[in-house]
Amino acid sequence: MSAVLPAGRIGPNAITRLAEVLPALVGSQATHRLFEHAGLAAYLASPPEQMVDETEVTRLHRTLRAEFGPAMAAEAARHAGLRTADYLLANRIPKPVQALLKVLPAPLAARVLLSAIRRHAWTFAGSGTFTAVAGQPVVLTIRNNPLCKGLSADAPACDFYAAVFERLFRVLVHPRATVTETACEACGDAECRFELRW
Repeated sequence: MSAVLPAGRIGPNAITRLAEVLPALVGSQATHRLFEHAGLAAYLASPPEQMVDETEVTRLHRTLRAEFGPAMAAEAARHAGLRTADYLLANRIPKPVQALLKVLPAPLAARVLLSAIRRHAWTFAGSGTFTAVAGQPVVLTIRNNPLCKGLSADAPACDFYAAVFERLFRVLVHPRATVTETACEACGDAECRFELRW
């Protein structure tokens, strides 16, 4: 099942959580310089609270890789993804729903969670197309992924998304859930593909 998403807007977490984790990883000056080079320095003083243009997210994550290299970019994106998932758990997924998911058998909990992720995919995939297929593994894909636009990489580069998915599934479906990105548009693949197992 797939959903074609409205063009061009993404929730601000891909920017704000990166701004939160970078100072500890690269220092405050380097963080400011990065946001300046991405044309987003204003967001450090006044973080966005509404949906943002996906090109801003693309530019920030591309600049992060260009300035700090793939390894540091992956680490920062992963930390930002974990914080994003924690934000969603604290503020967006109702506590009664979380309690229910935690007591359901993992395959059923996964189906319920996937349904919710599909409904809200427009908030993280922007103009991309998101699909989710239950099973073992669960397979999530993003085609026309905003984080990969204009990016060329030797290894899958969507650590932000992988971390969000993994944290949500570990907390709500199974404590040993793991996500592996098995294909990535930045590597020349047709889509970004995440396989989730427990």
